[in-house]
Amino acid sequence: MTHEPIKRVRFRRGKDRRLNGPDHGIESRRHSEERRKSGIGWAALFRGTDEAAVSDAVGDCEVLVMQPGALLLSPGEANDNVFLLLSGQLGAFLDGNLTGQPAVSILPGETVGEMSAIDGQPVSAFVLALTETRVLRLPQEVFFQRLNAIPGIARNLLSVLSGRMRRSNEAVLESQRRRMELEYLQQELDIARKLQASMLPLQRPMFPGREDIEIAALMEPASAVGGDLFDAFFIDDRRLFFCIGDVSGHGIPAALFMARVVGLLRITAMGTREPDSLLQQINDQLCTGNDTNMFVTLLCGCLNVDTGRLTYSNGGHCAPVLVRDGQASLLPLPKGALVGVIPGSRYVAREITLNEGDTLVCVTDGATEAESAGGEEFGPDRLLEVATAYSARPLNELIDGVRRRVAEFSDNQLMTDDCTLLAVRRASGARGGTWCCRSE
Repeated sequence: MTHEPIKRVRFRRGKDRRLNGPDHGIESRRHSEERRKSGIGWAALFRGTDEAAVSDAVGDCEVLVMQPGALLLSPGEANDNVFLLLSGQLGAFLDGNLTGQPAVSILPGETVGEMSAIDGQPVSAFVLALTETRVLRLPQEVFFQRLNAIPGIARNLLSVLSGRMRRSNEAVLESQRRRMELEYLQQELDIARKLQASMLPLQRPMFPGREDIEIAALMEPASAVGGDLFDAFFIDDRRLFFCIGDVSGHGIPAALFMARVVGLLRITAMGTREPDSLLQQINDQLCTGNDTNMFVTLLCGCLNVDTGRLTYSNGGHCAPVLVRDGQASLLPLPKGALVGVIPGSRYVAREITLNEGDTLVCVTDGATEAESAGGEEFGPDRLLEVATAYSARPLNELIDGVRRRVAEFSDNQLMTDDCTLLAVRRASGARGGTWCCRSE
């Protein structure tokens, strides 16, 4: 908040009590004219009092012309003045956050500072101009010795204070209501996060009883819940289905769409053995009734753990990394439309034979598109470097190593996108290493 200087002028004696300073526009002049016609009694503090006596008491007082953001009072400082707001708007803030809503608003004709002037205690809140503002400064001797001697002033002061206290109480009650709603929403989000986590196979490794395959994964949402997903399960004893996906958007809408996608994947995968056909069916189902126009990128694969034959298909997802003989490279991907956008879209499958010890590292763009403080993306090249460096490590260490490097690259900033990693390593089986395409 920029604190502009406060210009000081005199509340000069005269018929209309004109204030010095710049023109404030037609609307401001209209209100000023209306107030001048009705005399100084328009102010709540002076309503129903002897206006001549009031004018005589305040005629030589100072007017503070304040620009928006200028501080009138600060916590801890001594104050022996009462300030009467002539025009504009003041706000009282109980903490150092001066950019949000004030705890109490002071309206034209009301006073501020009287409590510290009365009891001699330090100021307890920030008071600053929310708009271009004019404030009449009433020194202690003027307020208590001259104004308070005028009948009706003390009664009006109590009325002003009670009105402000009523508004303050209403603001406190509203703040408490909002805080309770926020706490309730946080509880709901905590439950949603646990439910979402329960939908994903987060055990590491996922199939500890098997010696022919090793799988590990990590999913970190950018908020309480996210739209990334992954899954891995055996269709039968020898065939493993796995997938990774990224729903458009973030937060609760993405999490709800993600839950729908996971459910469809598990049902469809049990009856459809080919990943390209699976994506076509998932796409058509997601396009039906998709009034929100949300979509998901998906990479799906079916691995025969005996032969190492991997059939995979892609729906707009980023390329995974294949680590073979200590070297990492991007796995060639067939083209495929985003899933849930175009009804009737066709998808293509590719095949590769994974050798013993080959590792497939699948990621969402929350990893590759993570940015440094300078705006540079982590990118696939850095992902290849990390995958190569951890090629001989257990999958848990590889996954954690990638996530750590992304965090270090981003200077450990808060994630702006969900980040998910899924690694699959073939521990035994026939050797191979050629790619082929079907139905391209």
